[in-house]
Amino acid sequence: MSEINLFRLVDGSATKLHGHQSDLERPLQKLIERNLETMLGIRFLASEYSTGRLHAGRIDTLGLDENNCPVILEYKRAAHENVINQGLFYLNWLMDHQADFKFLVLEKFGKDVSEAIDWRAPRLVCIAADFNRYDDHAVQQIGRNIELIRYRKFGEELLLLEQASVYANQERRGTSAKVAQPYKQEAVVITAPAKTVGPDKSYADLLPTLSITLTELLATIEDYIFSLGDDVQRKELRLYVAFKRLKNFSTIVLQKNRLLLYLHLNPKQSGPLPPNARDVSDIGHWGTGDLEIAIADQTDLDAVKPLITMAYEGR
Repeated sequence: MSEINLFRLVDGSATKLHGHQSDLERPLQKLIERNLETMLGIRFLASEYSTGRLHAGRIDTLGLDENNCPVILEYKRAAHENVINQGLFYLNWLMDHQADFKFLVLEKFGKDVSEAIDWRAPRLVCIAADFNRYDDHAVQQIGRNIELIRYRKFGEELLLLEQASVYANQERRGTSAKVAQPYKQEAVVITAPAKTVGPDKSYADLLPTLSITLTELLATIEDYIFSLGDDVQRKELRLYVAFKRLKNFSTIVLQKNRLLLYLHLNPKQSGPLPPNARDVSDIGHWGTGDLEIAIADQTDLDAVKPLITMAYEGR
């Protein structure tokens, strides 16, 4: 595991806290499940979900992320467990049993959410005390949407989640390069679930219709977001593009004459807002995030760069 030092500061003196990395036990799984949305931006659906007599397995945790993508979470409880292969087995089962998953979502979150499930980007999240270089290499070679997350407990009150590696499509200016890369730990903030609006033209359909000015502006925004850290992931959904670390921190929706940038910030606690920004925490919209900013030119973008940085840092 990467070197992480956590200190308690009292009256100007620092005391090092020693992290605990023992095999993941059932109580910790239940703790993560109870706080799944807060920690990882994933809505909890089921625990120890049976895959039936034919497949004879149990999925540790099923969820739906903030982009309405199905998520399987598997926990590595012992060093000898091959949690990645096990998770891939369940991921294939899930794609063959979409109706079962949709029924779970329907029961838990209702018809609108069940109809909005995005089956193009299902995720496998593996959580363990540690991973080795062979796990990282396997993630690169498999070519599926897989995330490895390490955990470490500090006493009974502190839990650290660290993104170990991820296999994802990093797209810049229309070029896609598949990479697996190391990540830094990040603070976790509470966000509202994604809101869904009726069907319309997809992000991919709208992209080639943008003016040259907006196309260049979109590329500039993405370049700035990527420059914030090497842990930024880009994920194109049907109606918007999302940028995330452990969770979304920004999304972009395309419109004819402007770009709508949504940030995971509390509009009431973000200081003075520019005139082109508004609070959409109680308004249905595409993308995720409660602060909407309309961007039509470079001046608009320059004014909101500090807010984008705040969202990235989870402030």
